Amino acid sequence: MTILQEIHAWSKGQPAWQQDAIARIYANRELAAADVEDLYALAKAETGIEDPQMRRPKGLDDAQVATPADPARLVQLLAIKELSNVNALAVGGSLPIAQTGLTVIYGENGAGKSGYSRILKHACRARDQREAILPDAKLDPAIAGTPSAKFEVAVEGAKVDLAWTFGSPAPEPLSEIAIFDTHCARAYIDNHGDFAYRPYGLDILESLVSLCGKLRAMANQEKAANTPSNAAYSAIAATQTAAGKALLAIPAATKSSDIETLATLTEADHERLALLTKTLAEADPKQKAQALRQLAGRLQELRGRIDLAAPQINDVKVAALRDLIDKSKAAKAAAELAASDFKAVQGQLTGTGCEEWKALLEAAREFVKTSHPEHALGALPSSAPCPLCQNMLRDEGAARLARFDAFIQQTSEAQAKEARTKAEEAYKAIRAANLNLLIGATLAEELKEIDAHLSKQCSALQASFTARQKQALEAAAGKMDWDQIEALPDDPRATLVSLATDFIDQAKTLEATTDEKAKAVMTQEKLELEARKRLGEVKAAVLDAISKHELCRKLQACIDGMDTRGISRKSTDISRTMASQELADALNAEFSSLKVHELYVGMKPESPGGKTQFKLTLQLPGGGTPSAVLSEGEQRAIAIASFLAEIKLGKGRGGIVFDDPVSSLDHRRRWEVAERLAVEAKQRQVIVFTHDIYFLAILEQKAHAIGTPLVMNYIRRSSQGFGVHSEDLPFDVASTKARVGQLRQMLVEAQKAKKDADDDRLRMVTTSTYGKLRLAWERCVEEVLFNGVVQRFGEGISTQKLKAVLVTDDDYKKIEAGMSKSSKFEHDAASPVGRLPIPDPDELSADIESLEVFRATVDKRNKQGIAARA
Repeated sequence: MTILQEIHAWSKGQPAWQQDAIARIYANRELAAADVEDLYALAKAETGIEDPQMRRPKGLDDAQVATPADPARLVQLLAIKELSNVNALAVGGSLPIAQTGLTVIYGENGAGKSGYSRILKHACRARDQREAILPDAKLDPAIAGTPSAKFEVAVEGAKVDLAWTFGSPAPEPLSEIAIFDTHCARAYIDNHGDFAYRPYGLDILESLVSLCGKLRAMANQEKAANTPSNAAYSAIAATQTAAGKALLAIPAATKSSDIETLATLTEADHERLALLTKTLAEADPKQKAQALRQLAGRLQELRGRIDLAAPQINDVKVAALRDLIDKSKAAKAAAELAASDFKAVQGQLTGTGCEEWKALLEAAREFVKTSHPEHALGALPSSAPCPLCQNMLRDEGAARLARFDAFIQQTSEAQAKEARTKAEEAYKAIRAANLNLLIGATLAEELKEIDAHLSKQCSALQASFTARQKQALEAAAGKMDWDQIEALPDDPRATLVSLATDFIDQAKTLEATTDEKAKAVMTQEKLELEARKRLGEVKAAVLDAISKHELCRKLQACIDGMDTRGISRKSTDISRTMASQELADALNAEFSSLKVHELYVGMKPESPGGKTQFKLTLQLPGGGTPSAVLSEGEQRAIAIASFLAEIKLGKGRGGIVFDDPVSSLDHRRRWEVAERLAVEAKQRQVIVFTHDIYFLAILEQKAHAIGTPLVMNYIRRSSQGFGVHSEDLPFDVASTKARVGQLRQMLVEAQKAKKDADDDRLRMVTTSTYGKLRLAWERCVEEVLFNGVVQRFGEGISTQKLKAVLVTDDDYKKIEAGMSKSSKFEHDAASPVGRLPIPDPDELSADIESLEVFRATVDKRNKQGIAARA
């Protein structure tokens, strides 16, 4: 298991915010201010402090970490192809890579080299993935697709295409390809003042420790800013009350809900507090209690009088009278209608059937009960005397009397009589009703003192009773409309009962104060209510203090969770595991290969807890920080050496990729790195991206010197886009033979210009071609004539190559002629008059072929010379 994998596995048991932090450090190396803020919010959220932005932690995905190298599997890159939506790289582009040996991919700045490098870093699960893969900036983001590509690889010699899409897990076999990261390893000063070697990946834990320190400082600062204060409620907390005890229990036992409950007083609580305050302040409680009981009695008596008077003149009573009168009138009308036929009989006296006549007949009916007890009025015999005139009735008189009695006894007449009687009774009841509430001056004054509104209610009720009695009688007599009778005012009886009850309770309370024990209970009750009332006044401050206590508790839990001892222990464990003699030997071997002789890794024993262990230390004279002692080139050398050493110890056989490995290296170190990579390329596939044409030339020389297979690719910008692969290297680094090939291509352009009769274009192309022909002659002298004995950018003179060198007078003449003619067209003429005519394309062709013939002739002669001088 690699260090990165071990850290990844270990991180899964850490808090979620630390997993997120490790993922960010892994991806970005350094945490930005926004990252720190995010992680602080996530750390607090784990202790229950809500994040308004609702950020969620995201750990490092398994697919982001390369699997350990498999010694039994050989994975080699053959090409990156079918590119789509990758920066501004040409869509569908392809970059071939040699299966073995050294592949150098050269591209000038801005040619698209970094696009390929980013693809490799993401697809091969390199740790350094800080540079995002973006679509072409010139495209509308709405139509830009997801970056993707295909990797043609050889797995144990079998070719296969592996599809890769940005944002999706990379194909697992690609993790066998190792990507050089300039942060592979660093030197640092440890706790004992030694220069210590830090293996690749341990900087994650170092950064995590540093982050914990920053977050702890932020949490401590926030905690200090939210220190709760009890100044607003300290006086209440000092009381021996439930409120005081609750305040003293903050924050251990008292919650916000407890304070809400205690601080909320009902109306009854307020009334009780007022009663207790007034009662306990009373000088003669017994006399006051007696007065309150008497007052309560008077209120109860008034309530009783209202109970008696109200039913006699209430809406029900008035409505009943109105109904009875209405019924009497209706019955009377019916009786009168029936009597009209009776009155129409001939021979009857005027007024027969009227009310007076009916009264006379009713009197006779009563008299018959005495004068003729054996007969009713309508059944008297004809021989009986008339009860009215006392003359003999005879047949006609008896019959007339019977007819009169029958009229009186008929239904309508009887109903009219009954209805009239009931109406008269109701009328008399209201008229005789006693509605006096007996609210004298004394009682009226008492009511006013108790409750002015109640006093007005009682007075209004008395006036309403009297007015309604008069109005009901007038309405019954037909002197006013029933609907004009005034409505009853609000009923004061409920208030009278409540007040009477309160006065009795007060009396009881006052009487209780004569008992010292009861008084002490009342005094404590008063203190409790007073404390709760005061608590309500400072409730906001108390709740704020509880909230701050809770926040500080959570912040402290957050601070405790930022303890770095566990992280440091893990870092120490990994360091001790990595601190092997095998690693020290591998590192020293790499330092030697890179000619960094002043750097040497040694094993230093240390004995924590009496147990002897070892650590790797960089043995350097002096002291100070690594950045001050080690130059940038030395630090880069440590990175390259660490990468190669750990690759070696990992036993993997997959290819390795370097992206600008000599950035910031001086002239001498370029040669050492080039040689080391050429040597490594004899054992495994090595791929180098570079924009340094000098380093490209050095790599070429070292590969040829060591015998390492070398393929040099060139990527450039064209009309198709960026990163377009070209079979030809730039003219500056091409061999003489390759330069002749490029000159022939330029000749084709000149021939086309002549055919198109484009003289300006023909002059420009021809002039440029002769300028490069001159450079090709120079390259031929260096490379072919002198067989590379002395080379530009070379590290020395290869005297052994002199065995192939033979320079003749004819050589001199041909070189002089070729150089002189080429130079004529490269320089500006003195004036327009002196402008030279340009050669015809056929002449240009002959001059190019002259160089090629010379190159081939000398090359053949060199081989013969080597054989002859062997």
